[in-house]
Amino acid sequence: MDEFAVRERTLGQILDETVAKYPDNDAVVYVDRDYRQTYRQFAEVVDDLAKGLMALGVQHGEKVAVWATNVPYWVALQFATAKMGAILLTVNTNYREHEIRYLLTQSECENLFIIDGFRDHDYVQTIYNMVPELKTQPRGQLRCPSLPHLKRVMFLGAEKHRGMYSVPEIMSMSAMVSDEEYAERQRALDPHDVVNMQYTSGTTGFPKGVMLTHVNIGNNGYWIGKNQHFTEKDRVCLPVPLFHCFGCVLGVLAAINHGAALVILESFSPMHVMASVDQEKCTALYGVPTMFLAVLEHKLFDRFDFSSLRTGIMAGSVCPEPLMRRVVEKMYMREITICYGLTEGSPVMTQSLVTDPFERRVQTVGRAMPCIEVRIVDPETNEEVPRGSQGEVVCRGYNVMKGYYNMPEATAAAIDAEGWLHSGDLGVMDEDGYVVITGRIKDMIIRGGENIYPREIEEFLYGMDGVQDVQVVGVASRKYGEEVGAFIIAKPGVELAPEDVRDYCRGRIAWHKVPRYISFIDAYPMTASGKIQKFKLREMAEELFPEAMK
Repeated sequence: MDEFAVRERTLGQILDETVAKYPDNDAVVYVDRDYRQTYRQFAEVVDDLAKGLMALGVQHGEKVAVWATNVPYWVALQFATAKMGAILLTVNTNYREHEIRYLLTQSECENLFIIDGFRDHDYVQTIYNMVPELKTQPRGQLRCPSLPHLKRVMFLGAEKHRGMYSVPEIMSMSAMVSDEEYAERQRALDPHDVVNMQYTSGTTGFPKGVMLTHVNIGNNGYWIGKNQHFTEKDRVCLPVPLFHCFGCVLGVLAAINHGAALVILESFSPMHVMASVDQEKCTALYGVPTMFLAVLEHKLFDRFDFSSLRTGIMAGSVCPEPLMRRVVEKMYMREITICYGLTEGSPVMTQSLVTDPFERRVQTVGRAMPCIEVRIVDPETNEEVPRGSQGEVVCRGYNVMKGYYNMPEATAAAIDAEGWLHSGDLGVMDEDGYVVITGRIKDMIIRGGENIYPREIEEFLYGMDGVQDVQVVGVASRKYGEEVGAFIIAKPGVELAPEDVRDYCRGRIAWHKVPRYISFIDAYPMTASGKIQKFKLREMAEELFPEAMK
């Protein structure tokens, strides 16, 4: 087979091929709990979980949402749903009731897996508040008027909760499904079926469900790993959230395509990263810039051995060149790469190679991935601009999403008639095809790798007593790349303080969306035609909040 051909395989077939080649190699490792599975053991859990879901009645094409940190069953669920034909719907662990209700409603989700909670947020109680019927109706026969599509709520662990099935209970039900029924379900799958949905703010409006296929993310994972020279001898330390493409594609699928071991952290901790790399002799480490900075600046950094590291990925937000140099010099990651893309592109469209000159790897986001076309076009005309000129970054290829769930107009706005996916980002491509990202057409804020769309926060703050108008912008931040800033016009005669706004937000929207910087003003800068000039608000923010860059 041509190495550069698009691979027409399901995620289940990719896993089965790896298990057949490396059954006794480590597949999944958690250092903090001495948890270790070989590929053979991992595959057995995947198959039992998949057959258990079939026994519960989960059908081909149903959505299975997972609202959980990187717990051990998360990756097994990713492949179990893929093998039995369901669509894994990944949920941001920072979501609160307002956001999880929107996601479950818009996606018409039938199934939900949760854990007990994250940080100060009790997921179980939140779901009982939203779905009180769970406590009174038979398990698996849920009828909830406010969420009419939801059929089942399950717990991603061994604990038992009223109205929910636990993972051991689901796996025990696998005996009810024959191997032939399971094989028949898998034979019915098409590599171009949607296998994953992730909600992203995209370019406009509220979050949209990005529909990604086996071909989309299976091939993207293959090339991400190939570009890092992954083999079955590699061990990948993964502290980034699995609900992001960074975790479940760049991490999981890059490793499993090449038989590498996944050394997973339930949530990010510099100490756990250092201990995992040291104890497991990891060869690759992933993270957003703030994660690498937290490791490098930890007071115990010098006590750990990083000499096994070779490669990895820094992505999620702008990667500062000085930080890249420190990672290479202090953490031995001489073959570190940068990836660029967006969820709608599965997600990576460009990546630097381990063989690229160092300057290219720290000053660009690399070149187009195999089987993907990347162009820089004039945002007004869609015509390709000359090399060295700035324009919008667009791509076309196997990686382009199937579309946004139940949003045909938004899909048409993102993917043009010729199949080009528009990123909304500005960039420049040099004569050799290397791309530099120079800015964004859209207003989206990227805080430490988290995409935040201002309009969503604005709509939320409009509901606060005393707020007449609000505009949300990104405030440049040394630590996070950007922080959320809010410019508020209060109603006449109303006195508001920044802490009043934060108190209104806390516990009601995800913590990373709560404005860090707040200014009360009398009027917004406007164009002659009456449009608010957000770029001037961003300039004002730099003057008003210089501490953000300290």
